[in-house]
Parts: sequence; C-alpha cells; structure tokens
Amino acid sequence: MYGYDQTPGAQQQQYVPQQPSYGEQPLYPEPSPPSLADAVRAFTTGSMAAEDFQQIFATSKVYCPRGDNPGFLALHNTQQPVIPMFTSLKELRRYAGKESKYFVITGAEVIDLLPTGYGFVLDMEGDHRMVFDAKAVEQMVDFAMRRMYG
Repeated sequence: MYGYDQTPGAQQQQYVPQQPSYGEQPLYPEPSPPSLADAVRAFTTGSMAAEDFQQIFATSKVYCPRGDNPGFLALHNTQQPVIPMFTSLKELRRYAGKESKYFVITGAEVIDLLPTGYGFVLDMEGDHRMVFDAKAVEQMVDFAMRRMYG
C-alpha cells in the first residue's frame, strides 16, 4: 500500500549516512580561512578590513627570531623599538638566515606578551612588509579586549 510493502517480515533498509573514517577527507571540506601571509597581502592592498585582519592574526602562527635569552628580539635602530615577526619559517629564514633560532606563538599571544611601547614588523624582508607602531599595537589590544569581554 502506498508504494511499499507493509506485510509483516518485509525487509526495510534504513539509510545510515556514512561518516568519513579517521584520516579521510570529508566530501565537502569546510573552507579554510586565509593564511596570515594572504591576510597581510590583502590588508596592505586595502582589500581587507582591519577587524578581519586582526581576527586572522589572532589565530595565526607567528614566527619570531630569538636569542640566547627568552623573549622577543627588538630592533632599536628605528624611530620606535620594533620586534621583527614573520608569517612563515621561510620568511624568517630570508631575514635571519638558515640556522637562526626562533619560536612560534599565535598572534593573540603576541598582543598579550608584547612589551608596552614596542611595535612589530611582519615579514621585514617580504614583498608586503607591514609595520605596526606602538599606537597600532595599543589599538589591537583594545580590539582584542572588546572582542573577549564585550
């Protein structure tokens, strides 16, 4: 009746959606956010808003050269002291050399740990070098606080 057999004992098959097993790619992967390097390019060319850049920066890995002591290495031969940071290990190596020491943190950790009065430079030797002075860093801290605490 009505297009299917309702007699007792009739075999009915139930549809069970297939989940990808561990390690398999899903059929329709979620789009990934732009990389930090892509965000730097977009922001420096004016095709990305500051808030969008900051959201990507906060969750991205940032590569920082390091010395023998813990902490950021700062450049003091600039108008304001700045800390060189890089969007990739390749960019860091271009600046500091193949054997240089480094550490990796997120952009959010950069904003949290950067000393007061310091700025930073992203991809100092790159095509889309980006300088954030101390005032810009303060604005990034304010943005992060508003995002976290409303």
